[in-house]
Amino acid sequence: MARYDDAPLPYSSSGPMPTRNPTLRRGNTRGGTVKRSKTLTRPERHVAPEPLINPGTSAQTTPAEGGNWNWWVLTSWIATFYAPPALLRACGIKDKQTQQAWREKVTLCTIAVIMGAIVGFATMGLQSALCPGGETNKAYQLLGSQNRYAFDISESATPEHVNFYQLANNMSGQDITMLFQRNNDDYPECQGKNAKYATSPLCPTKDPSGTSTDPICSLPQLNKQTVETLKLKNLTLWEGYSWEQVAKLDDYLVLDGYVLNMGPYLAANPNSIENDPVDQVIRRALDKQRSSGKDVTNQFYHTQELRDAIPCMKSRYLAGHIDKMTPGCFVAALFLYCSLGVILGVVLIRFFMALIFNWFIAHRLVEKQDVHGRAIAPTVMPEGANVSVNNQNGTAPWASGQNGQKSAPAPIMDMAQIGQDLFTVCLITCYSEGEEGIRGTLDSIASTTFPDQRKLLWIVCDGMITGAGEKMSTPDICVSMLDADPRFGNPQPMGYIAVGSGAKKENRAMVYAGHYLTKNGHRTPAVIVVKCGMPSEANDATWKPWQA
Repeated sequence: MARYDDAPLPYSSSGPMPTRNPTLRRGNTRGGTVKRSKTLTRPERHVAPEPLINPGTSAQTTPAEGGNWNWWVLTSWIATFYAPPALLRACGIKDKQTQQAWREKVTLCTIAVIMGAIVGFATMGLQSALCPGGETNKAYQLLGSQNRYAFDISESATPEHVNFYQLANNMSGQDITMLFQRNNDDYPECQGKNAKYATSPLCPTKDPSGTSTDPICSLPQLNKQTVETLKLKNLTLWEGYSWEQVAKLDDYLVLDGYVLNMGPYLAANPNSIENDPVDQVIRRALDKQRSSGKDVTNQFYHTQELRDAIPCMKSRYLAGHIDKMTPGCFVAALFLYCSLGVILGVVLIRFFMALIFNWFIAHRLVEKQDVHGRAIAPTVMPEGANVSVNNQNGTAPWASGQNGQKSAPAPIMDMAQIGQDLFTVCLITCYSEGEEGIRGTLDSIASTTFPDQRKLLWIVCDGMITGAGEKMSTPDICVSMLDADPRFGNPQPMGYIAVGSGAKKENRAMVYAGHYLTKNGHRTPAVIVVKCGMPSEANDATWKPWQA
């Protein structure tokens, strides 16, 4: 039974799996060994390199360039409709695979910009769009026989006995209907009713406050001619009052959500009226319900007599309505509160998870245990993995038994040999960095105080790339820094399943193992994974690593 049952994945080629000829040292006849000088050399980007993967003279097949349409490819074409293939070829992007890679990158950037714009609008523009602010403090309520809307007085004239601007400074949005001449015939809802609320004069001859002897209705009747003469601007908006405003206004009360100005009624009837239920409800609300908003809706629906007075009361003394949240404002507020809840929830959950980890879990992960007498169960190790201290058969399928000799089984490692310190894997990714940057990163990690035997440098070279100004490719630089382990043998390209679809799903990589040495004496175990791609990619001078 084979100890290691790993084999390269099938790839799109009718020829045999290509292999790489071993590099021999001069004068060495015992077999191939790793040479770190020019194993992965690729002189310059955009220059056809010496093939790393040598497919021989067998027939080559190129992955099909068409027929791989899916939702993502279609989306990338729609997002880059303004860049036809002819335009991309004119800009220097000639082959179809590179054009598709460009389209996908631009599509990702477009999606990121759109998502950022949505978040920005939801944060700063949604409130303004769904719930615009109210009018300025120069819009005031005027209620007449036909016009019960707010008027803008910013350009109005100043008639005798009335100063609109002074009233504006005293209170924004107040009802000044009583300044205009009115009569009972203007309110048909009150016809046929003999109660004081329906028949009291609307223009008393004296100011109820006693500070002026001028008639209260000092302006002519509110009509189109009066509006033009006074230069008032009809905003076609009803004035809204908050509950706090109604509580502060002495003669205002609320009925069915409408705000009523009972000033004219109280001016005409300064004393209470006996056997008048409407008068009793009005005075009781104004005297005893100031802190509760003076809402008399329930009182007016107790009896039929009070219920019949509601239409006349709304028509005769209407000043505005209670401000209510519009659907747009409700949606905007709901979205903002939900967003705030989600953000705070994530922050608080992460905070408490950090506390729980720090208080209850962290110390259990690093506490040292008694390891004497304990051995590693072979069932927890991958098939073919080394479970001995010095296994001579190698650790890779291509290195197994390459020296032609079979060694006796080595003793199984136990926990005492491994020790009590935790194992740590440090992942370092490389793309087009130079030797100085890579060596600085590796030296920094290798020089930490954690034991070298308990940390592993896992270095990933993402493609056969030569950085700008470099003479060696990034994989060559990494491999040249490695003190290779001869037991690991000469690495061969091995297949794996990549994240992609179609031809991009199959890929290959080579794995090097050994130790990384620093100037201050650290010798840290290291594994280098070089993504080398499929044979067709290695022999295509126009191939780019993001296509694999």
